[in-house]
Formats: sequence, C-alpha cells, structure tokens
Amino acid sequence: MKKYFNISLAAIILFIGTQFTFAQDGEQLFKAKCNACHMVDKNSTGPVLKGVKQKWVDAGEAEMLYDWVKNSTTLIATGKSQMANKIQSFSPSAMTPQVVTNEEIDAILGYIDAYTPPVVEPTATATAGGDVTNVITVPNYKKNLTLFYLLIVVIVVLIIGIIIMSTSITSLVKSDYFKKKIEENSSKTSTSVNAILVLIGFLGLMATNNPSHALTFSYPGEGAKDATWILVEDIDLYFMLFINIILLFVLLYLRRMFRDFILMVRPEAVKLKKERRIKKINVILTDAVAIDEEHTILMQHEYDGIRELDNNLPPWWVWGFYATIIFAVIYIFDYHILRTSDLQIQAYDKEIAQSKIDVDAYLSKMAMNVDETNATLLTDAGAISSGKALFDANCVVCHNPKGEGNIGPNLTDDAWIYGPDVKDLFKTLKYGTPNGMPEHASKLNPIQIQQVSSFVLSLPITAGKEPQGKIYKK
Repeated sequence: MKKYFNISLAAIILFIGTQFTFAQDGEQLFKAKCNACHMVDKNSTGPVLKGVKQKWVDAGEAEMLYDWVKNSTTLIATGKSQMANKIQSFSPSAMTPQVVTNEEIDAILGYIDAYTPPVVEPTATATAGGDVTNVITVPNYKKNLTLFYLLIVVIVVLIIGIIIMSTSITSLVKSDYFKKKIEENSSKTSTSVNAILVLIGFLGLMATNNPSHALTFSYPGEGAKDATWILVEDIDLYFMLFINIILLFVLLYLRRMFRDFILMVRPEAVKLKKERRIKKINVILTDAVAIDEEHTILMQHEYDGIRELDNNLPPWWVWGFYATIIFAVIYIFDYHILRTSDLQIQAYDKEIAQSKIDVDAYLSKMAMNVDETNATLLTDAGAISSGKALFDANCVVCHNPKGEGNIGPNLTDDAWIYGPDVKDLFKTLKYGTPNGMPEHASKLNPIQIQQVSSFVLSLPITAGKEPQGKIYKK
C-alpha cells in the first residue's frame, strides 16, 4: 500500500508541474508567434490583444477565433464572421497564417488574459549632447553558451554517478543476507524510498517547468556573422545551476544510503577500515609517534609525575613555515631590491594607461565609436552593398525586398514616423520602437547599423504601402 502511495505522490507532483508548464508555454508561444506584430496591452502593427477572447465570445463566434488565428484570409473569404471583417479594417495587411493547435491557442489566450505589465525602471545615460537615452543591457551570449555547455557536462557526470550508485545499491539489496536486514529495518528503508520518490517527483516538476524550453535559436540570416546558434539567457543558467545542485544532493544522498547499507552488512570491516584511514591521516598531518612507542621520545625531566614527550612539529606546519621564509626572500628581492615587478600602485597606473591605448586603438581600427549622435550617411559602393546584404537578412520580412513596406512602413517614400535623417534611422534600428520594431543592437554592431541606415536612405521611390508618418521634402 505504501508503495502505491509513494508512486501516486510522485505522479501528483508531476501533474502539478505540467499545469505550471501549460501557463509557462502560453508566454513562450506568444513571444515566438505573436510578438513580432502584436502587443498585449496596446496597439502595434496588429491590434491590442488584451480581452480579445471575450470579444469573440460576446459576438457568439468563440469557435471561429481558432480559424482566424490559423488562417484569417480563409475566414474572411467565407463571410461567416463579423469579427473578422471588423479586424480586417485595422490594417490593410493580412495576418500571417499560423501553424498552431487549438490547445496552443488556448495557452496563448490564457497568457494574454492573465498578463500584467511589468514595472521596469530603465537605466539612463547622458550622451555628449546632454540628451538622456535608455541603455539596453544585452547578455554576453558567447560566455553564457560556454557556461551552458559546462553545466550540461556536469549534469551528465552527476547523472552517471547517480546511475552507478543506484546500480550498486540495487545489487547490494538483492543479496539474500541483505534482504533479512531490510526486513529488520523496514521503517528506515521505507523512509528512504519515500525521500527518493519525492525527489524524483520534484525533479520531474522542475524539468517540465524548465525555463530553458524558451531557449532562443538563431536561424540563418537573423543575427550577426559571429552570433551563437542558441541564445542562452541568464535565467537559463540559473535554472541549470539549480538542477546541478539538486542532482548533487541526490548523488550525496544515495552515497550515504549505500554506506549505511554496507555498514549494516559488514559493520566490523567498515569500522576497522575507517580506523586505519583515520590513523593514516593522523600520521600524515601530525607525524605523531604511536602510543606503544612513546618511550622512545620521552624527555629526561619530570614535573610532579608528568613526563614530557619530544614529538615532532606537524609536517604541514613545518613546510608552511619554510614556504613563508622562501616567499619573503623572493618578494623582497623582486619588489624592493631588484624592482623587477611593480608594486600595486605602479601596476595599476600601467594597466590603466595600457587599457586606454588598447581601447583607442580598437575603436580607431574598427570604427565602433558610432552612435545615434554622430552617425553619418555613407555613400561609397562597398558600404551600400554591405547595408543591402544586412537589409536582406534582417529587414525584408517586415519591409519587403525593395523597402516598399509590408507589416512595416514603406521606406522609400517621403513619409517618416521617427525622422528622415541617418541619425534617426540609426536610433530606430539600435533601440527599436514601441510599435513593433525590434531592437538590432544585439544583432548588428554600430558600423553595420550605419550601413543599413545608409542603404535605406539610398532606396529609390517604389510604389507600395501608403505613407505613414510626417512628410519630409528632400
């Protein structure tokens, strides 16, 4: 009965974890499929989504909402949905068909209905002109990927250790002699089994509620040349570290259980082995003479019947003392007599000076000191060609190959939402906008952003999407 209760307990924990996962998936599905054109609480390229499910329910078209998400054009063509016709008037661009199941749509809508805007305090910095701009902190994805690989290796090693310990315990408990011991200690064994099952259930919960399900993969043409194939966020590393700690705890628990079982089978042998190990460690650390040989180191004098032993100093202390003497002599000659090494102040001053030289040289060589305050319009063929390649890789999805506009505005006419200057385009590309334009500072370096901005301004006028924004005459 207890066995089935334990299995049920683990199953319940896994079920609860699955429910949390469902809510978690709604957010990740929204970010993967909807975030490019929609915002939850405000209009963007697409309309605001907060409360959209209730609107379709009130219109008596709750089931048609699934058809709208999967293929809006087909639903509009049927003429059966009034809500589809109303939403069509929001934008002349049709919503892209989505390959999703009804369950995934329910998860997305559940996330939207439960959404609460996060309170974020933006970090600000002053530019050379005195303006204050928000600084967007981007994780070091290359460093995060290296740590991710390392944590994966540690997890594999821990799992192998757990498998080995589990196999050893299984082999031990199968012996006829040990079966009798298990019956005598059934209470302790039951407690151990309970703890292991709860741990397994907890690990299952964490696995199903794993934020690393939201790992972002870089597809061809989406990032810079040296971008990593997977974008590991800091929260993913924290979760992986937590899993490592849990697995380490399980391994140590199994090791302790194995030792307890061995002690139950052969207590005398284990005790003798432990005493020998302690004795050996004491000899290494203290260099003490055995009790039966203490007469060889007795000193001649006696105090009130107490005789003194002439024990050696502990070896670790002696060698540590010698090491400090050697270190002191080397330090004095190196830093004060020969002065081959710099003291802390001199070393600090040299490092600061060298760092400034290195930074200036790098910025001069790579010309990475470009920002929205000093960006200039590039006209040479090489820069325009590089800008076109970057535009084709990152911008045609929303603006079409000729810049005539699709989800995003027409980039070839005289109408501009955020300004027509190359500095305006640089700022828009770098930081993004609240209306659906994503930031590109994490994908492109400053020179690449300047090249794309210059290419956009070189595009000839092309018939496309209607003008948006303010008209600027050239």
